[in-house]
Amino acid sequence: MIEQKIDYKFKNKNLLITALTHPSKSKNNYQRLEFLGDSILNFLVGEFLFKNCDKQEGELTVLRSHYVSENHLAECFDEMNLESDVITGKSLNGEITTAIKGDIVEAIIAGIYLDSDLQQARKFIIEKLHIEDFENAKDDNYKSQLQELVQANFKCAMKYETVKVEEMFEAKFYMDEDLVATGYGKDKTKAEQNCAYVAINKLFVN
Repeated sequence: MIEQKIDYKFKNKNLLITALTHPSKSKNNYQRLEFLGDSILNFLVGEFLFKNCDKQEGELTVLRSHYVSENHLAECFDEMNLESDVITGKSLNGEITTAIKGDIVEAIIAGIYLDSDLQQARKFIIEKLHIEDFENAKDDNYKSQLQELVQANFKCAMKYETVKVEEMFEAKFYMDEDLVATGYGKDKTKAEQNCAYVAINKLFVN
């Protein structure tokens, strides 16, 4: 039963049903709840890290981006084994993507908040998103992390330009027309990940 999976019993079952319903199934779907849940999630993760972690602003921003990221939320979704509970239309062919998983977790957070209060939403986030383990948090997908950080803090276009230079690949990251960082690697993916890591440290940590 899903309420056992999420460790919360809804008084208003319709909120839970809506949080699990994909737009392909009904106009009464999770999108509005996801919008609210995203804001609640960012606030509560930020609040927790502020109270429990002594890192400076830039490092806190990077750490928060890990816990609110689509990839992390999808991992937590899988850990709670929620895929069979999602209500989808035939057009989706049962394919629950990483983005959908993240949206549903955010929708559930909003549903819990509306059904009870901020404290219950906080409890869910701390327990199910494992933010108490922040000292051991590691997110190696620096490109995804950088994209979320830039989108949250700047209004600009982003792009990578990657070329092979002798036996290595060189990646350059631009915000609008400004070169922000350069990284190198044995293949294109590694070069861009290294470039993103440099950019994160330059923009948000140092």
